[in-house]
Amino acid sequence: MSEPSSRQRRLLPVFVGAAVAGLVAGAVAVYVMGSGDGNGNLAANADCDDALAAAERVAPHAKGQVAAFRIATEPRSLADLAFTDPDGEPVTLASLGDKVSLVNVWATWCVPCREEMPTLDRLEAELGGERFAVVPINIDSTERAEAFLTDIGVTGLPLYSEVSGKFFQRLKNAGLALGLPTTLLVDGKGCEIGILEGPAEWDSDDAKALIKAAAGV
Repeated sequence: MSEPSSRQRRLLPVFVGAAVAGLVAGAVAVYVMGSGDGNGNLAANADCDDALAAAERVAPHAKGQVAAFRIATEPRSLADLAFTDPDGEPVTLASLGDKVSLVNVWATWCVPCREEMPTLDRLEAELGGERFAVVPINIDSTERAEAFLTDIGVTGLPLYSEVSGKFFQRLKNAGLALGLPTTLLVDGKGCEIGILEGPAEWDSDDAKALIKAAAGV
C-alpha cells in the first residue's frame, strides 16, 4: 500500500474529527428520541418526598391479603399519566385532587378483574371521600367496560378509560406492571406510594388498614 500524500495527511485529522462529531451527534439524537417519546421510564421527582413518608407508614400493613403490595423506595412521579374521565374529558393522575388514590388498571377480558372489581366497589363505598378515592382505569373499549360493570353489579365506581395503550405501556416500561390487574397507590401529587401486581381483596381488613395508613382516614 502506498504512503498517504502530504495533502491526505493534512486532511486526515479533519476527517477523523468530523467522524467523531457525527458519532456524538448521533448518540445525542438517539438519547433525545428515546427519552422524549412519551413512553419512557417515569421520572424520579423530589416533590415526591411526602409519598415516601406515606410509604413508610404503609409498610407495616403490607401483609395478609395485601402482602404482595410493593412499597415505593424512591421518589417517583406518575403525575402526567393521562386518561379520560367518565365524561370523556382528558385528565392526569395529578389532576385528581388532593387525595390518595388507588388506581386500578383493568380490562373486561381480565378474568381476575371480574372477581376483584366488586371488592374495589365496596372499598370505595366505605372509605371513599375527600381524602381517598378508588380510580379504576379501563384499557378496553368504553362500551364493553360499561356492560361489564353492569353485568357484575358494580355501581359505585366511576368509569375512567385509557384505550390507546400508552398508559399501561409506560407502566410496563418503568417495571411497574406485567399484566392485569395492576393497582397503584398514589398521593395527591400523583407520586407513587406503592403498587400491587395481580388481584387482591381490597375490601379486606388488611387492605383497609393499608389505605387508612396512607390516607389518614
